[in-house]
Amino acid sequence: MVTIKSSQKIFTEQEIKIFTEQEISGLTGICSDHLRDLARSKHLGSIARAAAGAGEQTDHWLFTNSDLMVLAVLVPRCHH
Repeated sequence: MVTIKSSQKIFTEQEIKIFTEQEISGLTGICSDHLRDLARSKHLGSIARAAAGAGEQTDHWLFTNSDLMVLAVLVPRCHH
């Protein structure tokens, strides 16, 4: 079991959920482009870099429960 202590609260690995960019877009209604821009400007989420082959890298954004709550409350859905 993995235990993480954060702000005097203890979380186990079962309580920590990591969401992908696609999951967050589907849950919040924020398009991927706006989501990436918000993540960079507001320091939400984290980038996971993976090798795509031939020396290229792709970026995958990962978000926590806290990131999801902030986005759901403060950012309106995209209408385009």
